[in-house]
Amino acid sequence: MNQPMLDDATRYRLLRLLEAQPDLSQRELAETVGISLGKANYLLKALVDKGWVKIQNFRNNKNKSVYLYQLTPTGLSEKVRVTQRFLARKLEEHERIEAEIETLRKEVLQQGAQE
Repeated sequence: MNQPMLDDATRYRLLRLLEAQPDLSQRELAETVGISLGKANYLLKALVDKGWVKIQNFRNNKNKSVYLYQLTPTGLSEKVRVTQRFLARKLEEHERIEAEIETLRKEVLQQGAQE
């Protein structure tokens, strides 16, 4: 399976959620991450194919469609990498916003002085 087009923000949220709540249904996962159910299914299959997630069925559960999505050691390593990239991008974004705010403050002060 080809790697799905998945941005770091979605990959981060997906891996973080799977680590924290491995018993979520695909529907709950899709709703929480903000993607369609079909995309959640596709992405989970891709994560399994990459070896980042393993799926376990609760065979002793009356509802045979209950699964547990566990991050593998490789998946946990990927989560660390994607978290680092996500954090770096958010810090850069934060710095750009701070610079823009400072520019806006200066403009407001200059316009106030001219009135």
